Amino acid sequence: MIIYKTEEEIELIRQSALILSKAHGEIARLIKPGISTLQLDKIAEEFIHDNGGKPSFKNYNGFPYSLCISMNSVVVHGMPGNYILNDGDVISVDCGVYKNSFHSDCAYTHAVGNVKSEVKRLLEITKESLYLGLEKAVVGNRLGDLSSAIQDFAESNGFTVVRELVGHGIGRNLHESPEVPNYGKRGQGVKLQNGLVLAVEPMVNLGTRHIVQDDDGWTIRTKDNKPSAHFEHTIVVRKDKAEILTTFDYIEQAKKS
Repeated sequence: MIIYKTEEEIELIRQSALILSKAHGEIARLIKPGISTLQLDKIAEEFIHDNGGKPSFKNYNGFPYSLCISMNSVVVHGMPGNYILNDGDVISVDCGVYKNSFHSDCAYTHAVGNVKSEVKRLLEITKESLYLGLEKAVVGNRLGDLSSAIQDFAESNGFTVVRELVGHGIGRNLHESPEVPNYGKRGQGVKLQNGLVLAVEPMVNLGTRHIVQDDDGWTIRTKDNKPSAHFEHTIVVRKDKAEILTTFDYIEQAKKS
């Protein structure tokens, strides 16, 4: 069942999303060679708690960390640990915040130092595919309009879209209906209505679209071990233009400093 949000509920999600966006900014300042992924997780968790929120991911279905940190060929659900960032790495940081009884969800993939040009382009295209999908997240469109916009752009630029993992509705629960695939056909799927809150999250690979899961039961990586990228916003479907509740502004500001 799809749960549409009232304006009062959307305001509560917006407050959660602000903490989340700022937490991403704090992490972005620290992403450079020499820091461990576990350090990033601890800093994010502390920041979220200090600002009145709770990490949505920690203990969710047994996941033990506040961040999903996915390195290089890992698509999503990577676990923080003792890995030290190196020049040329790609790191996806996925985080959720729970506040006022509502969740928000956001992800960003960073280049560490100097990365190969093809990898840099992968990140650029994946990020742009997210915004092209969000242009379709307006009242009267179908979910397939959003999904196909992401797929068509990514594939037309020579990359592949993961099929097994999808975005989702979000609200009082971290994962709600409907599922939001990053592939599909225009004119198909759920009709979009005002107040539908979604976490839209393209996952795009440099090589094959196929994935495998590690023995830890969480880590999902590309089958050919080539890099993957992941960007995500929490948004509200509106009449003329989607309202993006999370923002990458704090990340971009941190990268410039």
